[in-house]
Amino acid sequence: MSGQTFYKDELSAYLQRRSFLLRIGLITGGIFLNGCYKKIRSNGYNIPGSLQGPDAKAGHILRDKLKLPAAKSTRKVKTLIVGSGISGLSAGRWLKKNGETDFEILELEKHTGGNSYFGSNKIASYPLGAHYITIANNDDALLIDFLKEIDVITHFEGQLPYYNDYYLTFDPEERLLINGEWQEGLIPDFGVPIADKKEIRRFLSEVDLLKNTRGNDGKFLFNIPLSSSSADENYRKLDRITFEAYLEEKGYRSKYLLWYLNYASKDDYGQKIKHISAWAGLHYFASRRGKAANAEQNAILTWPEGNGWIMKQLAGPLKDHIKTSSLCCDLKPMTNGHTLVTVLNTKTRLTENIEAEKIILCAPQFVNNRLLKNFNRNIDYKAFNYSPWLIANITINELPESKGINLCWDNVAYNTPSVGYVNSAQQHLKLSEDKKVITYYLPLCDFEPAVARLAAYSRNYEQWLDIVIPELEIIHPGITKAIENIDFWVWGHGMIAPAKDFIWSDNLAKAKLPVDDKIFFAHSDLSGVSIFEEAFHQGINAAKQVLHVAS
Repeated sequence: MSGQTFYKDELSAYLQRRSFLLRIGLITGGIFLNGCYKKIRSNGYNIPGSLQGPDAKAGHILRDKLKLPAAKSTRKVKTLIVGSGISGLSAGRWLKKNGETDFEILELEKHTGGNSYFGSNKIASYPLGAHYITIANNDDALLIDFLKEIDVITHFEGQLPYYNDYYLTFDPEERLLINGEWQEGLIPDFGVPIADKKEIRRFLSEVDLLKNTRGNDGKFLFNIPLSSSSADENYRKLDRITFEAYLEEKGYRSKYLLWYLNYASKDDYGQKIKHISAWAGLHYFASRRGKAANAEQNAILTWPEGNGWIMKQLAGPLKDHIKTSSLCCDLKPMTNGHTLVTVLNTKTRLTENIEAEKIILCAPQFVNNRLLKNFNRNIDYKAFNYSPWLIANITINELPESKGINLCWDNVAYNTPSVGYVNSAQQHLKLSEDKKVITYYLPLCDFEPAVARLAAYSRNYEQWLDIVIPELEIIHPGITKAIENIDFWVWGHGMIAPAKDFIWSDNLAKAKLPVDDKIFFAHSDLSGVSIFEEAFHQGINAAKQVLHVAS
């Protein structure tokens, strides 16, 4: 098949998608702001920038079932890892650490990292997705060993790890704009009625108790990784109701508390409390109990480029094993027990076949669904829902003055659509900087994920300006004139959403099982929670399975 014909197929598929969007009259002109639906009317902001995201064009080759040029070569690889997000890199690290060097990591994008990818400009490096981790739970030996390996943990004092001071979040850490003033911390307090404060304290006391409670099997009720959590059915049954229903049953009705819990839910899951399970909602608060010699419990580790820094520590030693711009298109079983993998080079548009003894698929399940059409997994792929996100990296020459605590690393406004912005310059050693890059996070959770995703893909740069600038003006009146550039990044499938009856479902348990001891799986969607630690452990678990079968 010629390259010209291939491009025609791509163009045809694009036109069909565009026609569909127009035909269904998809809403692209509005957003919820302060609880009200606002129509978008272009204000003609004269702000330069860009609109980017993962390579959807290449990724949609699988979805649209485009015909590929015939492969002209076949080579052999012992273990093939598909995907270079945190789970794929973690799997590669574990293989290499245990003496296995015959492996390759294929990556669709031109770069590694998945949603830990990052960007930079003349002012600063900045995250394009995940931007922090907390200090490790002290019983998480595998993660602690890795953090020692990359000098995030420098030594131990007694039994407690000492974390590199440069990576612990510099003060001031968090602030919340509420009732016209910036308060320290994100839990609503300034101007909050006494009755609401009591309810907030009641909830915090409850989750603090849950944090240190063990189930009838002796394990913590909520832990990281999730697989080490208690199997006590008295608590696992919380996965079968929504977090909203749980809170109603417990009598939590304070609008300030419910706002805070919705903020937390959106922050980690990209969805509101009515769309996640109670188990997932409580896990956010009750699973982290790390202690350090030089930091408070659950202290935050971050870098200017967010988790892009820690991703680079994983990827660096694996650079000779990683092949970017490589789209895995098809897997077929072979008579010798191996698997034949068709791979498209998205730069040259040429294909090759790879004969692999073992495969670790580190792609999300909606991708695996298309790759594994020749294999039977017997799972319901529709149960996997992914939250779309918008990330905006905004270069400013100053922040307008405001009342209350000064600029922090994490800055959130009460009752606005986003989950706020982080200040990438917070971890810089310079005492003062005029120009800064702030990274704004908007979970697109006001509509069902598939609809929100289509709407996100159909918006142009100017429409995103008309969504983001009004909220920024609420947070910082007069900020528009200080903005020099905005670079938007759209994640259509930003993270797995842990809906009710998902994390501890039979369906998810089956999705973790290998296929014929030849194809293994590693991705944070198999945990149901999209955090660094889960992806890290998923990669190790899959690599261990490969090494066990190989031995």
